[in-house]
Amino acid sequence: MNALIASLQFISALPLGKACPFDPKGIIVSFPLAGLAIGLVLAVCDRIFVALWTPPVAGVLDAVLLAAITGALHLDGLADMADGLYGRREREKALAIMKDSRVGAMGLVAVACVLLTKSAALGHVDHARFLAIVLVPAYARSAMIFGIRFLPYARGKEGTGSPFFETPLANRDFIFVAVPVLLSLFLGWRGLLLNLVFALGTSGLIYLYRRKLGGITGDLLGAMTEVLETVLFLAVCVGGAP
Repeated sequence: MNALIASLQFISALPLGKACPFDPKGIIVSFPLAGLAIGLVLAVCDRIFVALWTPPVAGVLDAVLLAAITGALHLDGLADMADGLYGRREREKALAIMKDSRVGAMGLVAVACVLLTKSAALGHVDHARFLAIVLVPAYARSAMIFGIRFLPYARGKEGTGSPFFETPLANRDFIFVAVPVLLSLFLGWRGLLLNLVFALGTSGLIYLYRRKLGGITGDLLGAMTEVLETVLFLAVCVGGAP
């Protein structure tokens, strides 16, 4: 429970009281459960939004609430990724751009595209809406475990994210990823699609990061969460009512 609370305190802005001791390994392993908790808060609020407004309006409010719950932490990483990796920049130049606190044109465009797409997708999820909204944030945050496991830290020892890469992850550290996977079975064929999109999206981003930088950073982990969250919400609304 302490690891879960620490994980939520690290990747969300939820008021959870006194800060738990910093435990990088426990925080990483608990990412899927932290995602489930975030998804549960979002799904409960979505019930209220749908009761008061039409689904498209509820979708916009869901996207805004999700950004607020996470303190826009992952959106900031998405903006940095878009600014740094867009175009044919050398590795060191890309890393320097991502470290810059300023947001460029590509970063703004990327954030706008993700928020618009996510809002539209959330407005059209009509099959097992509550469960789908709970599961997608869990999958998106599970992807970060794979990024940490299969890529080295691109900034080396001087980067602030280096403590999360000091202890290699073992197979047992992926145990909580099984929770959203098992729950996805209740979505029928959409659950299978969700798992397929998750596997392809996570693999594709890991390949992109390896090719561009030969590693990963905290910004890229946040961007991975945002990109996967968007495409997974699109996946669960496939075949929905027009």
